[in-house]
Amino acid sequence: MKVKSEAAGIKEQLLNIYSLLFLKYGDQHWWPADTQFEVIVGAVLTQFISWKNVVKAIDNIKEKDLLDIHKLYECDIELLKELIKPAGFFNRKAVILKAVLVFIMENYNGDLDKMFQTSLEVLREKLLNVKGIGPETADSILLYAGSKRIFVVDAYTVRIFTRLGFLTGTENYHQVQKFFMENLPEEVDLYNQYHALIVKLGSECCSGKKPKCLECVLKDLCQFATFS
Repeated sequence: MKVKSEAAGIKEQLLNIYSLLFLKYGDQHWWPADTQFEVIVGAVLTQFISWKNVVKAIDNIKEKDLLDIHKLYECDIELLKELIKPAGFFNRKAVILKAVLVFIMENYNGDLDKMFQTSLEVLREKLLNVKGIGPETADSILLYAGSKRIFVVDAYTVRIFTRLGFLTGTENYHQVQKFFMENLPEEVDLYNQYHALIVKLGSECCSGKKPKCLECVLKDLCQFATFS
């Protein structure tokens, strides 16, 4: 795996980047949800769509007083599709969300405390066996709803840290996750905040086609910014 500078030490560099991002953007208060269940719903709905659209979908669910495991489990799937339309891909996401609800009800009788008492490794494997749940969604649920020590990787993570020189851009999800978890302190709050700050930077500056390099707090560390 490519790294930018062996001399400074990868761990120190990653923590320095975190500090720069935190000084720039502050506490992201992520995940924006009132309950663990709302985090789970949001983690499913945010697949392939911006968060502002997810908020509209969740607001629709709240307006119908359905943001409850048992109520949403009993909810007619056609109504669910209608409620989550703002989140896009609503037919697919309704099926995935229903599958997650079935998983929680059948395995834990709707008890999230019981679910999150399951070990990280076992619960992660079970979540990944739910149709439509990939690593990013599973890890978002584990970290943000369950406070499990797992680093969430997304497209922003790969783009930013490839441009910074830590990745080649060819690594798979597991390899990128392993890189961060081997080089950061094993702290839930750090994993939470770091990922949220990466999303903030990616959405504000480090876009795929037209990055705003001159505005980026990491521009002095980034070869991509130097040559773009």
